Amino acid sequence: MCGIVGYVGKKEASPILVEGLSKLEYRGYDSAGIAVIDKDVIEISKCKGRLANLKDKLDTSPVKGKIGIGHTRWATHGEPSDINSHPHTSENGSISVVHNGIIENYLHLREWLSSKGYKFYSETDTEVIPNLICHFYNGDLLDAVMKAVSKMEGSYALGVVSCDEPDKIVAVRKDSPLVVGVGTDEFFIASDVPAILNRTRDVYYLNDKEFVVLNDAGVKIYSPEGDEIKKELVTVTWDADAAEKGGYEHFMIKEIHEQPKAIRDTMTSRIIPGQPITLDNIKMTKADIENIDRIYIVACGTAYHAGVVGKYVIEKLAKIPVEIDIASEFRYRDPIINEKTLMIALSQSGETADTLAALREAKTKGARVIAITNVVGSSIAREADDVIYTWAGLEIAVASTKAYTTQLILMYVVALYFAQHKNTLGVDEIEKIKNEMLSLPEKVSEVLKHKEVLQKFAANNYMHKDMFFLGRGLDYAVAMEGSLKTKEISYIHSEAYAGGELKHGTIALIEKGTAVIAIATQESLYGKMISNVKEVTTRGANVLGFALEGNTSIESTVDSAFYLPKTIDILSPVLSVIPLQLVAYYMAIQKGCDVDKPRNLAKSVTVE
Repeated sequence: MCGIVGYVGKKEASPILVEGLSKLEYRGYDSAGIAVIDKDVIEISKCKGRLANLKDKLDTSPVKGKIGIGHTRWATHGEPSDINSHPHTSENGSISVVHNGIIENYLHLREWLSSKGYKFYSETDTEVIPNLICHFYNGDLLDAVMKAVSKMEGSYALGVVSCDEPDKIVAVRKDSPLVVGVGTDEFFIASDVPAILNRTRDVYYLNDKEFVVLNDAGVKIYSPEGDEIKKELVTVTWDADAAEKGGYEHFMIKEIHEQPKAIRDTMTSRIIPGQPITLDNIKMTKADIENIDRIYIVACGTAYHAGVVGKYVIEKLAKIPVEIDIASEFRYRDPIINEKTLMIALSQSGETADTLAALREAKTKGARVIAITNVVGSSIAREADDVIYTWAGLEIAVASTKAYTTQLILMYVVALYFAQHKNTLGVDEIEKIKNEMLSLPEKVSEVLKHKEVLQKFAANNYMHKDMFFLGRGLDYAVAMEGSLKTKEISYIHSEAYAGGELKHGTIALIEKGTAVIAIATQESLYGKMISNVKEVTTRGANVLGFALEGNTSIESTVDSAFYLPKTIDILSPVLSVIPLQLVAYYMAIQKGCDVDKPRNLAKSVTVE
């Protein structure tokens, strides 16, 4: 989730690009850079860290010119560094590119271009793009970009400049946002409207695989076939704050709606029909995996709840014993660790102090550690033996949503990777799960279309001081996450319980009007869960029930029901957590809470 900008006009480009990047820094702050054409030469200034570092560099060494592109990076391939920063340039220096997205087949393209004599200097997927364009360049930049993207697989929004055609920017999008701004004698591209809102409110919204050429004479938009097309110029009426949030009221609701893309991106190149599961650059042989006598999953907060799901699916699919531990407790119970131990450290930020301490403890005792994190180059990513990145993009709201669902996806990926090497699942079974995983983004999108029941429940129950979440099996793991979201942002005291534990004391707390959310998506436990729900409705609880499509019998035991698209049991947590995030959000809104910045909480807990 990076931010890109571009400018063509009669003014100095550098300050305009930096101004635009400042409005996009919420999309990434690992590094920033600009490329400006001056006298047929591409001048580049870029550096690691916050945008302020680039500003300081430009104050000392200004870059002049009236056409340019800029980038603020959220790292996916290659750690944050000066050399991995964008823009990236072709080896001969003639073409420069900024990129938001992921090129899935970049390794293949890199090998092919290397065979043609091209050299590469960064660890990024992006560096193949300017060299690929350079390979196809024959005097027409638009044509070269079109030929290059025809060879690329994945998602991208690109801004491209060439010193051989110093009067233009060529841009294109596929699965990553890009807008074109039209001002007075100046024209812009940007990932999001906020970057250009101070300059113009008139924009074109590009569709997938549409190309645009900007020069000081205007804007021309082309179809994938190269035909010029006409689009409607839209006048933006949002204020700057709303524009930064993509028109949503809060970052949290924006990030909830970004989950289909985040899930799809995190499966990219790892889950492919008919091909083995891959774990990026991690190499584990069948012997390595069979040598593992136990796995510890260690995490805090929301990541811990993803780990609970991970324990279930790894044990079920790969038949390896798994313990799930709260990181802050792990070191102090003197865990049994040796060279046959594998630790999976889960942390959205990669800086969680307790998880980092647990990782170090495990490594000193000989364990192999795999990190799962969203932040390239973070402490946990650097210190682990191996790392797998969630590709959720930047998450701004303190309460995690898309980082959690992408962690779930990687738990399934790891479980399937182990299962295929240990032969604990047949090929057909693995393919069935993979195909169902690939359908999850569309099913999450479907869940997001049906909010009325959730909004009504929130409106009728936000005034309660207490709430209960019930589930069995994987539904209990989801109930814990739903309860945490409710506590975090609405300040309602809530507890999650395994349905079978009700009779062991908890049911004493149920009285008339008590708000209860019951999750019943596990087919093998559905009947037992319905019995648990009856136990609380008999005592007067007001219950919102969740079930998969077709299980309409739940309606006889709950006050209102929400149905999730049909899926296989082990994947249901990805779907069932979405409405729980929404319920927590709507209750917080009803109470007037600061949704994105709940009291007393921080995004990254970097102290023990």
